[in-house]
Amino acid sequence: MLKSHSLRTLNNDHERAFFFSDIIASMNYLHDFLDFLNLSSTAQSVCILSVVIVLGRGFGQLRFGPVQFGVGGVMFAGLLFGHLGLNLEPALGDFVRDFGLMLFVYTIGVEVGPAFFASLRKEGLRLNAYAFGEVLLGVVIAAILAKIFHISGPAIVGIFSGAVTNTPSFAAAQQLLSEMPNVSQEVLKLPALGYATAYPFGILSIILTLIFVRVVGRVDVSLEAEKHQSEHLKENPKLETLDIKIENADLDGFRLREILAFEEVVISRIVHEGKSFSALPKTKIHTGDVIRAVGTHEQLEALCYAAGARTVIDKSVESHLSLRRIFLTRTELAGKTISELNPSQHGVTTTRVRRGDLEFPGTGEVKLAYGDIVNAVGHEEDLKNFATALGDSPKTLSHPHLAPAFVCLAVGVMIGSFPLQIPGIPTALKIGLAGGVLIAALLLSYIGRIGPLVWYLPTSGSLMLREIGISLFLACVGLKSGDRFAETFTSGPGFLWVGCALAIGAIPLLVTAFLLHRRAKINFLTVCGVLAGCHTSPPALAYTNQLVSSSAPVMAYASVYPLVMILRVIAAELLLIFLM
Repeated sequence: MLKSHSLRTLNNDHERAFFFSDIIASMNYLHDFLDFLNLSSTAQSVCILSVVIVLGRGFGQLRFGPVQFGVGGVMFAGLLFGHLGLNLEPALGDFVRDFGLMLFVYTIGVEVGPAFFASLRKEGLRLNAYAFGEVLLGVVIAAILAKIFHISGPAIVGIFSGAVTNTPSFAAAQQLLSEMPNVSQEVLKLPALGYATAYPFGILSIILTLIFVRVVGRVDVSLEAEKHQSEHLKENPKLETLDIKIENADLDGFRLREILAFEEVVISRIVHEGKSFSALPKTKIHTGDVIRAVGTHEQLEALCYAAGARTVIDKSVESHLSLRRIFLTRTELAGKTISELNPSQHGVTTTRVRRGDLEFPGTGEVKLAYGDIVNAVGHEEDLKNFATALGDSPKTLSHPHLAPAFVCLAVGVMIGSFPLQIPGIPTALKIGLAGGVLIAALLLSYIGRIGPLVWYLPTSGSLMLREIGISLFLACVGLKSGDRFAETFTSGPGFLWVGCALAIGAIPLLVTAFLLHRRAKINFLTVCGVLAGCHTSPPALAYTNQLVSSSAPVMAYASVYPLVMILRVIAAELLLIFLM
């Protein structure tokens, strides 16, 4: 049976040889063992899937120089099992494959939906224009290679999807192919064979492109990270706290709501005659009072200039006020503004709102989302009542919201199955199950809440669903194509397909990288995120994150990922239709 190997990096060829020989021996044992048990088809399928995923995840953690296949290793384990004759029932395999893929794209859509639409109002629109060009160039190259080397439509679609490591486009094309009349089983296997052949070289092409751009461009990643941090702070300035003594006599006797014209500033407390009070909209200020304000540096400086001078509240000042972090966990409040919650009615002041890595001043127009953390200042009893009104149940955030997830899947299936008749195209296009679920997840997560349904995923739950979904999908793809994979290289066009995959993967990346970094003068780390997003490649994103700690690659990746995913799906279907 399989010997115990740690999942550390195996750089020694001797260790690798033993590792792979153990895997093959274990599969032979497994085949005999399953026959001996005489299991039902369902039980046998579960065993096969489990072993494929376990071995595939282990293989994916092995490092071959700078390349690591990650979850893609599951597909190669499936190919090996399929080659040795272990497989699933066709109907069961199709269901598990499609359902796994839908789970995967659902988690992606819910995670990046709000950031995607927000990015379109900033630099994301320009980045998406470059991403669109990258996808278009890859499609043109794929079509030209198919004509020159007489590669069939189903095969070039698989090569195209594998070269850009985009699983949903391959799945959508395969689904469209299965719905076409008079398509043989051998033809149905061509997309999967092309995908499996091209996939490892798709991973290799993106990582080598990133290395090439970095070396040729003589990029200092640490310096690039500092530049990005500086730019990010300008766009999203950090919130600061400042104590200001009121010296402007014109403000004496006015209420806060009458004088506060600074949209990004919140007054959290007022010190009057040696005592500290909550700063509510109806609270009056007087000359000599000290206020504590929270806001951006520029806004605080402007308020200080208009009201008085900097100071520091004496710690000996009598105060019965407290600061409390409150979680918004009542679903019916998601999407409401702070003004609608009316914290002053509870006798408290909201100072900040934290959402993931972002922080907003607790002003009235800030729209809250499920899971936000609200900082509030007030008396203990008032804070307790306000916390009860918001829910403040952190444990609730770790509970899965299953009903919204399945609503999204159902809506996504309907969107993906809706035929789109485009003039000049003989066959109606369908975005496919993956594309439909992605669009539904993007829109619903952006909306946030519909009635009692909230589209929110805790980080741990999202990662679990994502990894389970993509692992099931890749395992089924590998198992279904394994019986012909070796033949593709020994007596088929495997090496030609590899060359096509490198051309389809690398050329558009190099052109896009040159335009982004040299012509548009965009930060190198942002370029890395865009390129990884163009190939929807988590391994490439992980490689970039290993270079330096910065949020730039992830932000760029999230900005282009949804549009690229949809474009890849449509592009694969168009290639299939025109080259069949």
